Amino acid sequence: MVKKVYKFRFYPTVEQESMLLKPLACVRLLYNKALSARIQAWYENKERVNYKQTSAMLTNW
Repeated sequence: MVKKVYKFRFYPTVEQESMLLKPLACVRLLYNKALSARIQAWYENKERVNYKQTSAMLTNW
């Protein structure tokens, strides 16, 4: 099997950059919130939080 890799550079305008940063900030916030919930569940109750539970939390957030 041959795998090919393509690299692209993207030079966004100031407007495009601000439009890209908003959803990335939201994703970062949700990731950190989910990670915090998993860490807290483990250290407090020695419980694992699986994908399904994390997805349910995401719906509530």
